[in-house]
Amino acid sequence: MKRIAIVGPIPRDHIVTHQGDLIQKWGCVTHPVIALSVMAGESIEIIPVCHVRNVDLDNVREVFKGYPGINLNHITSTNDQGDIISLRFVDVNNRLERQTGFMDPIVPADFKDLLDVDVFVFIPISDYEISLETLQFLKKKSRKSVIIFDAHGPTTACLFNGERMRKFWIDRDQWLPYIDVLKMNIEEAQASWFKKEYESTDFTQEISHEDMRIFGQHCLDKGVKCVAITMDSRGCMLYYKKRGKFVEEMVPAVKVENVIDTTGCGDSFAGGVGFGLLQDPKDYVNAVRYGNALGALRTQGKTFAVFKSKVETDKIIQETYF
Repeated sequence: MKRIAIVGPIPRDHIVTHQGDLIQKWGCVTHPVIALSVMAGESIEIIPVCHVRNVDLDNVREVFKGYPGINLNHITSTNDQGDIISLRFVDVNNRLERQTGFMDPIVPADFKDLLDVDVFVFIPISDYEISLETLQFLKKKSRKSVIIFDAHGPTTACLFNGERMRKFWIDRDQWLPYIDVLKMNIEEAQASWFKKEYESTDFTQEISHEDMRIFGQHCLDKGVKCVAITMDSRGCMLYYKKRGKFVEEMVPAVKVENVIDTTGCGDSFAGGVGFGLLQDPKDYVNAVRYGNALGALRTQGKTFAVFKSKVETDKIIQETYF
């Protein structure tokens, strides 16, 4: 049986949607873990790797109760630390964030029994949650595994007053050699590909397609095998090499009629990419199709009931792309 580890925090989320609705739930890792369980939990092993507070441990485990294929042995509370986050959406895609609790970083010791995992999906939401040493350890000890890494973590800082703000990923090139698939949205791409020097007007401009292309090529030159940049409702831009040649390809988004809640869309997308690479570790286009499908499903409600079986998910992919 193939194994996939979903690595990151399980924050207590307090969310006000763009429609003014209040939602309180467990976030981040819970979305892709449950999405994968609903889709394929009988056929794969899904392993959340997280640190939570002692007071939250039983409640977090209860969230996953009844979902097949989930191994809960790596949700731990040794240091009694976990994320607590408030999110207030100002529109469908943008939100104000404040953090009042902090997970201790995930380190190599968390993976001593997981070196045979096929795919690792790292979805940090802040820059301290995954250590570079962890990726270096896995690259050395688990050489056949695929490492997917979400740039939301290293491009997000938590300030002294609890505000969560975008930051430049200045030490990016130290991380790239240990990442197989680098996933980010277009704002995170802008924080990852930066100029030598800025004018004040430069900070308001969206990263251009040309700069995205140059950034993608740079990452591939540093050892990354695929860069996936999500562009909201437009889809996902992919950069990878095929038979040694640089490829740039747009994978259109799965269309949705009514967006209810976008919390966890990026996390669900990353889980879908991981599932696709379990099937074929080199078929990045098909992997992103699964990512787009799970991300789109996540927008359709406030609970985990939005996710669908593999048959139903494959039908969405078929109708969208074929």
